[in-house]
Amino acid sequence: MRSELTRRDALQVGAVALPWAGAAEAKSTRKLPIGIATMQFREYTNAGLAKELSEQGFRIVQLFFTQTDSNYWKYGGRSDLPGMTPERAREIAATYRSAGLSIHSMGVYTTLVHADTAERKANLAYFENMMKIGGQMGVRTFVSEAGHYQPPGPAPAIPYDYQDDVWKMAVETVKELARMAEGQGATVLLEPIYRSIFATAKRTRVFLEEVGSPRVRALLDPANLLEANDLEEMFEQLHPWISCIHAKDRKLHVTTGVAAGQGDLDYRKLVTLAAKRTPGVPVILEYVGSSNYKEALEHLRNAIRLAGLRQA
Repeated sequence: MRSELTRRDALQVGAVALPWAGAAEAKSTRKLPIGIATMQFREYTNAGLAKELSEQGFRIVQLFFTQTDSNYWKYGGRSDLPGMTPERAREIAATYRSAGLSIHSMGVYTTLVHADTAERKANLAYFENMMKIGGQMGVRTFVSEAGHYQPPGPAPAIPYDYQDDVWKMAVETVKELARMAEGQGATVLLEPIYRSIFATAKRTRVFLEEVGSPRVRALLDPANLLEANDLEEMFEQLHPWISCIHAKDRKLHVTTGVAAGQGDLDYRKLVTLAAKRTPGVPVILEYVGSSNYKEALEHLRNAIRLAGLRQA
């Protein structure tokens, strides 16, 4: 028996002690917390959306600044966030909490792998500003992909995301992001997707190990890895790092993601593995808006029932 922890063991032990990592529910309660991302509810005010979601039984949201009175979010880019004062930030947070909704995390989704150093620095500064605003709102968890970048000119022989120097640059960039998160008392969740540097569960796991910070963890979106990994592989590789799970769907060999229940993802298996491997971690409906969220919610709830689980 070893008398000391390896570096990976130490990271895993530290990881499961963080909020929402499930340490408090080491023995599964057979309950699955579920929530919803606000990204596609663009026609609502924050107050109107909070009321709508609360009435449908939600208790958790993943907040994106996409509502009519906080319309700032830009996928892959950044915003100057005009008018987002500390007072306004606290007001938005209070709107959801007064409706019985906790804000699990906030969406950032800027590009961390841009080839231009100045662009990366600007995106990191935006990320840090979002963490400061989140802190004013009582939110300490922030979600992002690595982002997407294609160099100009003819396609390179080796795709950009697989080039040696890009990996090294991405590790150093995320290490800097981890230092920023440490300064803000925040945690960053990185989301793998098969069309990015985090193309598989294993690549994501190896990346997190190399960054080596408990401030950087994983958001598992199984639909993003459906082409690359089976569900069991995703959880086997990433379960010590997972602090959130996205619930959307995708057809095999199709690029576009869709709402839960409209693709090839086995949702009964997904919720079973989530309850077993990441107890207490919230499953957040994504890629849904006012026109389809009720159907997606029912699909998720039905999968939970068929798996012999309960909604927390």
